Amino acid sequence: MISFGDGVAHSLSWMAALGLRNASVVFQADPDFLTQETLRLNRGTLTHSGVLSIQTGKFTGRSPEDRFIVDDAKTHEKVWWGSINKPFSEAAYHALKAKVIRYLDGKKLYVREARAGALERVSVGIRVINEYPEHNLFAYNMFLDPSEDVKPEWTILHAPDFHADPSTDGTRQSNFAILSFADKTILIGGTGYTGEIKKGIFSALNFLLPTQQNTFPMHCSANLGKDGDTALFFGLSGTGKTTLSADPHRALIGDDEHGWTADGTIFIFEGGCYAKVIDLSEEKEPDIWRAIRPGAILENIVMDADGTPDYSDSSVTENTRVSYPIEHIDHIAPSLMGQNPQNIFFLTCDAYGVLPPMSKLGPEQAAYHFISGYTAKVAGTEAGVTEPKAVFSACFGAPFMPLHPSEYAAMLMEKMRSGALNVWLVNTGWVGGGYGVGQRIKLRYTRAMITAALHGEALEFKEDARFGVAFVSACPGVPNDVLQAKGQWTDDQAYEMAADDLARRFQENFKKFEAGASAAILAGGPKALQSA
Repeated sequence: MISFGDGVAHSLSWMAALGLRNASVVFQADPDFLTQETLRLNRGTLTHSGVLSIQTGKFTGRSPEDRFIVDDAKTHEKVWWGSINKPFSEAAYHALKAKVIRYLDGKKLYVREARAGALERVSVGIRVINEYPEHNLFAYNMFLDPSEDVKPEWTILHAPDFHADPSTDGTRQSNFAILSFADKTILIGGTGYTGEIKKGIFSALNFLLPTQQNTFPMHCSANLGKDGDTALFFGLSGTGKTTLSADPHRALIGDDEHGWTADGTIFIFEGGCYAKVIDLSEEKEPDIWRAIRPGAILENIVMDADGTPDYSDSSVTENTRVSYPIEHIDHIAPSLMGQNPQNIFFLTCDAYGVLPPMSKLGPEQAAYHFISGYTAKVAGTEAGVTEPKAVFSACFGAPFMPLHPSEYAAMLMEKMRSGALNVWLVNTGWVGGGYGVGQRIKLRYTRAMITAALHGEALEFKEDARFGVAFVSACPGVPNDVLQAKGQWTDDQAYEMAADDLARRFQENFKKFEAGASAAILAGGPKALQSA
């Protein structure tokens, strides 16, 4: 049995080609149908405002240890193999895929054709096959509408209730996310966490776009000024990437994943946003707050008896989320595209309180900090974290980068040298001392610095001998003492020790990249000023 959500006849010859001969298919269903279907199957509930709320089960986040790339002729010489990009044999992949197909055959499946990439000439057509309706609704939110000129090329097979047998299937445990570039398939099983769908396609694009389209893929948010100036915001979770790109005076291009073509076009990969909602409030995040309306999906939240979400409750997970179509944001760029950016911001939450609030980077410094991808976690954000913990994620998105980080950094450096481009390192973390002593820099100060940079206002700079950067020492709307990292500490020696400690952490982390980095890039990093 086949039902069509759009009332148009479609060729489903691909079903037979996959081996799905006995499955029933709901094709291109609309959000209302998928919401009601999720409720009918008792797989979700509604909030007091009619928003679908689901639980993703055992996994409330991605499982990086269970992500694999098939080692084949397309990937063997190109992928940066290691703890992030783990190889999976072709034979094991095809055997496991056959098992998943047999498991799905005979079931009612939810199928959607879509595309990733607002710029059609470099976009990728996708066919998403889901075991459950809520995941197909997630695909509706997160991918773009299909196009006559962009046919389905990649397939996502998502079977949350299929569990692999590690002893025979080659997986680490029962859940898995496997990319096959030869088969153009992403195989996901054993997990109901929706983010595996989104990040699977992002990982594929991070391999395909540099190698086939000369396009730089980026884990960043992007917005557009009234004069057409584009800004990019790179940053790991908790650094303010979504918050700072959601500027009421600028149009949002997207909040997470973008491409940058050789001719200067910035374009979103997705058709929606997937935002954290832990401690969400209308005052702090008005755009996200207003976007949570029917059609959105809340994940792993706790609700009061009347169906009101309690966004402060992290009893299920700190990683509570919402997905929604980008149209739920009031001010978006009409084409979801922009042109060559003038400003790039690397956002880092420095819980040690030693990085300057904002610094300007040269090309080699930008490459160094891009490859490093530094931020810090603080106590309470993760089990076992009792003091600040430095985190380095190459290119601000290491789990999704199949190529060596230096290849992405080289693309960034080429962009910097080919145009008038400013790169800024912005510390959205602590000032006046580390976590527990100082305080987190006020959001209004960070916004003032970013606004000044975007408007080209006259800023004053000083050199930081340890970190080797030109830091902003005077900025309209920001007290001068806030901009002096060392000057806000009451104990100069404690500052020197903490700053040297962070510099050494940078150096130790970068050792694994030294072979692929030039001497100029290596010189762009921090240097401890005192002996250990």
